[in-house]
This record gives sequence, structure tokens and C-alpha cells, in this order.
Amino acid sequence: MGLTLVQWMTLLVFFVTIAAVVVNKLDATVAALLGVVVMIWMGTMSEVEAANLVDWNVMAILVGIWIMAGYFGRSGVPSWLSVQSLKLSGGKPGLLVMVLSMLTGLLSMFIDNVVCILMMAPVALPLARALKIPATPLVLMIGFSANFMGTAMLLGDLPPQMLHSVAGAEFFDFIWQHGRPSSFPILLFSFTLTLAFMYFYGFRNIGMPAGDGAASIKSDIKDPLFAFIAVGMFLLTVFAMAMREYLGMKLGFIALTGAVILVLICEILSANNKIKDAPSFEHIVQDLDWRAVFFYIALFALVGGLEKTHILDMLANWMKPIFVSNYALGATLLYWITIPIVGIVEHDAYILTFLNTIKELGAQGIPPWPLWWVVLWAGTLGSNLTVAGAPALYVALRIAEKEEDRKVSLREFLSWSVAFCLVSSFITYILAMLIWVLPYSN
Repeated sequence: MGLTLVQWMTLLVFFVTIAAVVVNKLDATVAALLGVVVMIWMGTMSEVEAANLVDWNVMAILVGIWIMAGYFGRSGVPSWLSVQSLKLSGGKPGLLVMVLSMLTGLLSMFIDNVVCILMMAPVALPLARALKIPATPLVLMIGFSANFMGTAMLLGDLPPQMLHSVAGAEFFDFIWQHGRPSSFPILLFSFTLTLAFMYFYGFRNIGMPAGDGAASIKSDIKDPLFAFIAVGMFLLTVFAMAMREYLGMKLGFIALTGAVILVLICEILSANNKIKDAPSFEHIVQDLDWRAVFFYIALFALVGGLEKTHILDMLANWMKPIFVSNYALGATLLYWITIPIVGIVEHDAYILTFLNTIKELGAQGIPPWPLWWVVLWAGTLGSNLTVAGAPALYVALRIAEKEEDRKVSLREFLSWSVAFCLVSSFITYILAMLIWVLPYSN
């Protein structure tokens, strides 16, 4: 059965929009919003349907977590953690990079990866100068790590939140699901082995052992009460989000509630001079990446246009025979085809499209969960290949170039990204096959 004119036009608009995002000649948010507007005017969907296709719960999660992360970033805790990393590494430059990478990865499970990089890179660079560590590999490792572990838990990045939207994955599903380990244990194990590989690959003999200058670096939290409030409210909100099923409320509402309470406490205490280092709510709002919010809103509507015109149904019908004949082969093809694609295509759009496609496959009797995890992991890990796949890496690259006052060549970038991407992808693939795919292949 051939495509109708509306389906052809919808596909054309979708691919032109994604191409515009990849080429980056037009602002990605403008391109995505323009694509939605064109779909509406040509009849793919009405303006009301476009608004209804957006998962506003996910948008609320993003904004709520970003607001709390803004306060956390100014609490002095990230800087303090970096200095503790120096002590933990024993002043050995290569180990320091690995400890900072692990710390960034763990934080990114609860904080957006771009926010993580903006918090961790500036406080890591003074340590790098003291130990004579080149800025580029250090900051890139922070970027890779933030991008990697953001998918380990529900709150860290958009892809796991999209899985919550499409498949109903809850907080604890990312730890243990259907009687087997899922995203957190699998990615943490893979991440640890990848860091070990990267240490021997390029960091074992980097920099110089810490001297008196590095040993004298200290970072005291200037306002302990503010730090306690920022960290405490963040942890309480994460706990409440983990209990979502028992509270019976949407994750976005819980996140916004935590953010509003934190803002209220900080505003009241600041007005009474009880805390002095807390930023004003105005500054927090100004620092939010509103362009990213509008981009994600447009992304849901764009993929919703494919779903509404039944294009995703047709894609699922085309893919179904592969999984029926050999489920493991189908999952393998899906995984390894995804890796290079998301290296050049913005990974959020790709992941959302295929999460919805797999949902259609599930409706046709194909076990969806192994495939959902495969797309989520491959889509995240593959995006570490180039800056086109993950905006977080673009941010990291700009920080490194500014620090070293030079352009980082594509060859230099790829010398780090290809090794990190391929090793992490291979390890995760083995775990995904053994734990998830093969048990469903019979």
C-alpha cells in the first residue's frame, strides 16, 4: 500500500527539519518549530492536536529539575566534590580524570547532561592547570560521561523521560525490571569498564603528579545552610519522584512542586539575610535553556505527526518480519544501525521516533521491552561519536577550546570520541544481548 500525499508531505517536512537541525545553519529550535507549523498548515494535524501530542509531563520534569540544578550548581557543592576527587585520586592526573568522569556520570543520572558539564568543567579546569592536564581530553571525558550516564536513571536526560512517556517506565524500572537488571546496573558496569579502558588508552601517563600547588587547592562551601537546603530539597524531590506510583501524581508535578518549595525557601531566607549565596529566582529563570525546552516541545509534535498519519505503523509493519524470523538478529541490526546514525543525527529525535515505532511493534505481538532498551542505550552511546549527535558535546568542546585558546581539530576530537563510543557500545551490546534480548528470542 502506497503513501498518500499527506503522508509523503509529512515525511518530507520531517526529514527536511531533521536535516536543518543536523546542518545547524538555522537554529535547531527555530527549525523544529517551523517544521511543526508547516505540518499544521498542510493538514497533518490541527494546532490543538499538535499541542496534545506534546508530553507536558516530560516538559515539567525538565523545567523542575533544571531549576533545582541551578541552585545546586551555585551551592559550592560541585567545586567541593571536585577537590574531594583530587584527594581520592592521590594527586595522580590520570586517575583524577577518571574520578571526575565517574563523578560527572553519577551526577548526570539526576541532572541534565548539559547542566552537568556547565557545573563540572569550570571547577575541574583549575585542577587540570595545577596538574598540567590538557584541557581538551579532560573536558571531553566530562562531556562523554555526562552524556553516557544520563540514560541510567529516569531523571537525568530526555531519552529516559521519553521512555516513561511512551512505555510507562517508572523510576525503579531503570534499576530492576521483569526479573532482571536494567538501565542503571548495565550502564554503570559498562561505564566503569569504559573508564578503565580510557585510562590505559590515553590517561595513564598524562599530566604531572600533584605538587604543593595542587595540594593547597581547597574549596570550602561558603554558605552551608544554602548548600544543605539545595541538596536536601533535591534529594527529597528525587525520593518523591521514586515514589510516584504510591503518591499517585505525575512526575512533572512532583518535580515542579520540589522546585517551587526550594525557590520559596531560598527567597524567604535571602530576604531575611539567613542565606547569602543563593541566586535570585530571576537569575535562575534567565539561566534556563528555554530554547531546548521549545525544541523538545516541537520534537514531540513532529514525531506525533508521523504517528498520527500512521507512518510509524507502516514502518513497524516493514520491520516486523525481521523480528519474527530472528529476534536476536533484528535487535542486533537495530542496535548497530542506530550507533552511526545518532552520531550524525540529533539523538533525541531518533530515539523518540523508534520508541513509538517499537510501541507499534508491541501492539503486533513483538516483545517491546528489549527493543526499547536497545534503542535507548544505542541512541545514547552512539551520540558520543560527534557533536552533531549530542548538543552536550558541543558545549564541552567550546569550553575546551576557550580554555586552550585554539580550535580542536576533528581528527583530535575523533581520537577520543571513537574510542569511547565503540568500547562503551560493544560492552553494552554484550550485556543487552545476554540479559535482555536472548531470553526473549525463544
